[in-house]
Amino acid sequence: MSEGRRRVAFVVQRCGEEVVGGAESLALQTAEHLSAQADVEILTTCAVDYQTWHNVYPPGIARVRGVDVRRFHVDQPRTLGFDGLSRALRSRLRSASADSQIAWMRAQGPLSRSLMDFLATSAERYDAILFFSYLYATTFFNLPLVAERAILVPLAHDEWMLRLSLWDDIFAAPRAIVYLTPEERELVRGRFARLPAREHIGGLGIDPPADRDGGRFRDRFDLHGPFVLYLGRIEPAKGCDVLLDGYRRYRKRRPGAPKFVLAGPQHMPIPRGSGALFAGRLDERAKWDALEACELLIMPSPFESLSIALLEAWSVGRPALVNAVSAALAGQARRSQGAICYKNYAEFAAALDMLDEPMRRSLGARAQTYVAQNYRWDRVVTGYAMLVEEVAR
Repeated sequence: MSEGRRRVAFVVQRCGEEVVGGAESLALQTAEHLSAQADVEILTTCAVDYQTWHNVYPPGIARVRGVDVRRFHVDQPRTLGFDGLSRALRSRLRSASADSQIAWMRAQGPLSRSLMDFLATSAERYDAILFFSYLYATTFFNLPLVAERAILVPLAHDEWMLRLSLWDDIFAAPRAIVYLTPEERELVRGRFARLPAREHIGGLGIDPPADRDGGRFRDRFDLHGPFVLYLGRIEPAKGCDVLLDGYRRYRKRRPGAPKFVLAGPQHMPIPRGSGALFAGRLDERAKWDALEACELLIMPSPFESLSIALLEAWSVGRPALVNAVSAALAGQARRSQGAICYKNYAEFAAALDMLDEPMRRSLGARAQTYVAQNYRWDRVVTGYAMLVEEVAR
């Protein structure tokens, strides 16, 4: 630890170069940039896969992108019965007992007694402790242990889990709360009667690399002609099943439509006849190459607090189609004027028909300017540093 610098811990459910997830990526990037002004350490588990929480990394301290990452064993993997438990709880949200909600939270995971013990005995070494994502056991069971120095970054969106009463005390407990968008703040304010007095709209910074090469991505996957891109976890929760069906229907009506490329970790089968090219999990260089090469990005998720992939696409001048069911995505689209929103297949198809080259250029240029003006790491880090200082005092 450096003399005179604030000491900050980030708590997040997973962390590593191989981990693909919005909360996890945001936590690592924020920690990486904040480390220029504070001594930063990430506290996390040994898991890589959020569907199983199997221990993959060894416990102990590792260095990731210049940040110390302290990992702790997960006590038990997530069981196959978790989905059934979730369905049962969702069906009786208003009448669910406290015990049944806690049982669901334990099954949700990842549970790590060693992480809990570390925070219970070592919290005083940190001036502030930031918890990324409200949804997991790493926040639920640990934040109350260190509430007097906790900052919650909930990444909340309008999903059934947010309506569980077990979150009422969690959202009231920290010293401060950080939202990513105005829409997330309004959602949380509408849901919870008790919230910290200190609040901040944080966000993130976007730094597109100068050496991105769309031709390199096209050559790798033998792609000729225009294509549209989905970038992220490929699973129904992200709207990918509906998107695949919608694009299949669209290409059947428009045989000359651009190809469709899916890139990211696969958590659902890709139906035969969908016409989609699966590019798999991409490293950072390949991701930026894909964004450079595509005509536009499609973001079909109905549940988002902020889409990093959307901001990255805009940063290189690529427009987007976004699911208007997500208030955060619709808000991002409205403020940037760099995307068209849709709510159903008819609007999706009509938007694709509208997005000719002049419109793509116009939307992309506005979006690129918006990101350059509003998503800079210097602003983000200044905001976090000020909040840490307030909590530390």
